[in-house]
Amino acid sequence: MTDTTDTLPKRLGTGLLTAYGVGIMVGAGIYVLVGHAAGEAGVWAPLAFLLAGIVAVPSALSFAELSSRIPEAAGDSAYVEHGLRAHWLAVLVGLINIAAGIIGGAAVLRGGVGYLTALLPVDPLMAIVALGGLLTLIAVLGVVESLSFAAILTAVEVGGLALVVWAGFTAAPTSDWAAPTALHLPGVMAASIFAFFAFLGFDDLVNMAEEARDPARQMPRAILWSLAITSVLYALVTLAAVRAVPLEALSGSERPLALVWSAATGQHAAFLSSIAVAAALNGVLAQVVMASRVFFGLGRRSRGLAIFHRANPRFGTPVLATIVTGAATIAAAAMLPVALLAEYTTLALLVVFTIVNAALIGVKRQKTPSPFSVPVIVPWLGILGALALFVANVQAFLP
Repeated sequence: MTDTTDTLPKRLGTGLLTAYGVGIMVGAGIYVLVGHAAGEAGVWAPLAFLLAGIVAVPSALSFAELSSRIPEAAGDSAYVEHGLRAHWLAVLVGLINIAAGIIGGAAVLRGGVGYLTALLPVDPLMAIVALGGLLTLIAVLGVVESLSFAAILTAVEVGGLALVVWAGFTAAPTSDWAAPTALHLPGVMAASIFAFFAFLGFDDLVNMAEEARDPARQMPRAILWSLAITSVLYALVTLAAVRAVPLEALSGSERPLALVWSAATGQHAAFLSSIAVAAALNGVLAQVVMASRVFFGLGRRSRGLAIFHRANPRFGTPVLATIVTGAATIAAAAMLPVALLAEYTTLALLVVFTIVNAALIGVKRQKTPSPFSVPVIVPWLGILGALALFVANVQAFLP
């Protein structure tokens, strides 16, 4: 028996794939996003999250069709290779996704350690190394093991958010809620721009298609179910928050959901810090698993990265790719100005979305049958949405 293989075992079902998607999309961001949304849109912040979910739908549908047609790791790169026939662009898109996964995982790891140090007297650097190493080990041991652990963390996250929703709807409504200001559409649009980034998890989810038992059926379902669940959850959490907490306090807080709990119960919300740590662990694990699969897929089509196109026959995972990804994530969390890098990486991902939607247009022109197909107008709408958000965010960076 050889010590490596160039295939990944097909062990994933719709349930684990959906939980993975929900876990990525919910992530740790909801614990701070609500305050920013309220600052821009006021009591209309829930509308911003619903609008962001709607804007994400065309691109999600494009990814659903492409993942059912081309169920490969490094999904974005495979789509560009098939649809646009541009090898260099396919490799570049894959490298951008790897960088985004590492930087995103580093940002979440650093944030999670911040919550952890508020609960326990631990050294931040040691916590980053220890937690990052543990999550990398889990990712090495197996994809079902990794996604099952992630599903448990997702259940903890969703359970905590459900408690926040209950608290917000049982608290006495604020004066802001009782006498709301008129709908301010520019504020809602501004809030929806950054809220959109909460729904980008389907781009990570497609990289698991190669390990799905029936990707043609399971991938579209997992993508659309996870997007729908997350949209409803974000809207409910935001609605509960703007109902229970005065807007001025909500928009100025880095722990807005703790304010919701305290407003309803009068108690300290220390348990939310524990849930935020679980959310961070989930986010880091998801990014390590995703980026390692992109490494694996790029190794299939790029000679310079062929060393990563190897899976351990015992664990069924790309061990070298996973270790490199985990080590880079730990190093980035410990040393780099992650917040600034994440802003530019997000802009790069919007460019990737534009390219992938264009790739679907190219694939459709080849007239090959697809087990899941969307109208050709869908990727065009995805391109328009990604470009509009790119321009809006570039303008936000300008003085």
